[in-house]
Amino acid sequence: QVRLQESGPGLVKPSQTLSLTCTVSGGSIAANFYYWTWIRQPPGKGLEWMGAITSSGSTYNSPSLKSRTSIYRDTYKNQFTLPLSSVTPEDPDVSYCAKGRRLGGRSWSDYDSWGQGTPVTVSS
Repeated sequence: QVRLQESGPGLVKPSQTLSLTCTVSGGSIAANFYYWTWIRQPPGKGLEWMGAITSSGSTYNSPSLKSRTSIYRDTYKNQFTLPLSSVTPEDPDVSYCAKGRRLGGRSWSDYDSWGQGTPVTVSS
């Protein structure tokens, strides 16, 4: 069974870069065809799709985040990472990594499995 575990700094200052890493166990991120995805949920809001990388290494970033992010992976460590630059007080949320077969999914039903989430706080 594939398991995903998020890790992140928890607290970052405004304008800094936030780096979120997902460590996958029980299966290779380079095998089969999946979208390895980052999604987030701001307080009181629904899921927001942030970006994804496929098993073959193709990457997709949310237009709303524009040039602030560029997802990448490390197949040796079986991890994929989403850096988010220029964080603002609007970025606090809980971020999740997930595995699914649909690009841009905004519902939990779009994903086969996901991690427990990592909280993000932006404060000086």
